[in-house]
Amino acid sequence: MTVSEKQLIASTIDFVKTELKNAEGGHDWFHVERVYKNTLLIAKHENVNITVVSLAALLHDIADSKFHNGDETIGSKKASAFLLSKNVDSEIIEHVAQIIDNMSFKNSFDLNTAFNSLEMEVVQDADRLDAIGAIGIARCFNYGGFKNRALYNPEIKPNLNMTKAEYKNSNAPTINHFYEKLLLLKDQMNTKTGKRIALERHNYMKGFLKQFYAEWEGKK
Repeated sequence: MTVSEKQLIASTIDFVKTELKNAEGGHDWFHVERVYKNTLLIAKHENVNITVVSLAALLHDIADSKFHNGDETIGSKKASAFLLSKNVDSEIIEHVAQIIDNMSFKNSFDLNTAFNSLEMEVVQDADRLDAIGAIGIARCFNYGGFKNRALYNPEIKPNLNMTKAEYKNSNAPTINHFYEKLLLLKDQMNTKTGKRIALERHNYMKGFLKQFYAEWEGKK
């Protein structure tokens, strides 16, 4: 990475920190920082454009649709405007925007994904790793609390066949989200590194759920 590229990354970090200063705890700067670190870790073993994956990781949650009335275009637009202001090459801007538009789990409900690249697979794996394991559990319950959702309700079963619209509008108890998303991610990883780390974090979540149900039933 050249000096100018390093300066671009540094200015992008400053921009993201400012924009996400008051963000919900599961989608704040620290989430972005972890995804960025995961991205660099995975990228070591993949033949990717480091500038593209770095920028996409840093900007992937600059305006999450969950906090912008469901607008799935605002994130890439905001990221593109920032990169344009930094005179970034148009091809890089377009690639980053495409990654942001297509990497989310909710897009897995669409059978025909409009875009894919190795760079997207790396950033997507990095983001999904932060949704599972110990931190994934913490983020899941943090967001559930933010939305005032029940921890668990045995009478409300997970919806394993939901549509994209149902997923986006779900108000189900937080535990249901493990079955509707988190436990599915292990088998949706793209890279060898991502798959290896995901398996360990997946097993940690299974252990947590076993303990959760035992405590719920008063068995431990």
